[in-house]
Amino acid sequence: MEAVQPELIEIDPFTTITIAILVLFVGRELVRRNVTLRKLTIPDPLAGGVLCAIIVTALTVWFGVKIQFSTTPIDFFLIYFFAAIGLRAKVGDLLRGGKPLLILIIVSSVFLGLQNFVGMGAANFYGYPVHTGIIAGSVSLTGGVGTTLAWAPIFASQLDVANAQEIGVACNTVGIVAACIIGGPIAQYLMRRHKLSGSLSTDEAVGQNFKDDGKLNLHYYDVLGAVFFINAAIFSGYLVYLALEEAGVVIPVFVPVLVAGIVINNTGRMLFRNYDNSGREKGMAMISDISLGIFLSIALMTMDLLVVWQFMGFVALVMSLQIALAICYALFIVFAAMGKDYDAAVISAGFGGIALGSTATAVLNMTSVTRQFGASPKAFLIVPLTCGFFIDLMNTWVITKLIAL
Repeated sequence: MEAVQPELIEIDPFTTITIAILVLFVGRELVRRNVTLRKLTIPDPLAGGVLCAIIVTALTVWFGVKIQFSTTPIDFFLIYFFAAIGLRAKVGDLLRGGKPLLILIIVSSVFLGLQNFVGMGAANFYGYPVHTGIIAGSVSLTGGVGTTLAWAPIFASQLDVANAQEIGVACNTVGIVAACIIGGPIAQYLMRRHKLSGSLSTDEAVGQNFKDDGKLNLHYYDVLGAVFFINAAIFSGYLVYLALEEAGVVIPVFVPVLVAGIVINNTGRMLFRNYDNSGREKGMAMISDISLGIFLSIALMTMDLLVVWQFMGFVALVMSLQIALAICYALFIVFAAMGKDYDAAVISAGFGGIALGSTATAVLNMTSVTRQFGASPKAFLIVPLTCGFFIDLMNTWVITKLIAL
């Protein structure tokens, strides 16, 4: 007897975006009301998107109705987000990090290779295509959901990694939670083991540069200016993408768009004295946040949990290995490389966010430590620069090299 196929209801792009915005509000309310979600710094799109995916799965299993959201808007918001990121990167900030920043970039880049080899080993053990391990490595963990969504179609169509997106999102979800849990204990262990004292500095409020009060004073020309520069970065980056594609170089379109944004921003700063505009910067930040929230919500809404369930054994194995690797690397490599002092302990706590979560997770881990033991301006400067900019570029290079093997 043939299984009854569920009734398919296709949701158009406009309605999908509208539902994604609603999902964001629901996620925000869930996080606001749940202490555990706040302590783990679960992002609003993750909370709302997973809840939506659960509801959609329940409709399929219990009522025979399959909701299929449009994935067309994902690419638009993804590229908008990375263009805005590039346009906010300043070479001056990067140079201020100096030698410690360079060391952390090198240490984190080496970790990318180890992370992927662990993933590839687990994939081989499970009998999956070896490239599945890259999705369960630096693509989904160091890269995050955005990188996963950008690379998943390439892995699925060109490397025969079926369900690359579902595996990547599942690994990233586990990674974010794990990153939030391991940060504080890593720093406290290092401080006890090496008898370190916290900082007495009160000059700089902990995490003050990363506070988000949600209030912006904007003129509509500020937003229009931000949109113009974002569109210019996308246009320039896409031309580079087409040229690379013609030359046989396979990378997601967001990479040249990101680089184009960096070039436009820093060239403008060098050539034009009045280039800086605080209103446009705020507009850029707002557009970036909106784009990130919507594309993450749609990505998680469209996650097929019935398919994800098929890979739970592999996800459990590979994430156990990846979490153990991240902890050991932070304790024995990152701490030693960064100087074995209090700042190094805080940076090691933040490394959990670099390795398994996101920039936000890294900052949260460091904030929890510095609130208890004292400020660490050095950590709050170089860790976000590493995981918010340099590591994405290095990750793209590593992934490209590995998939060519």
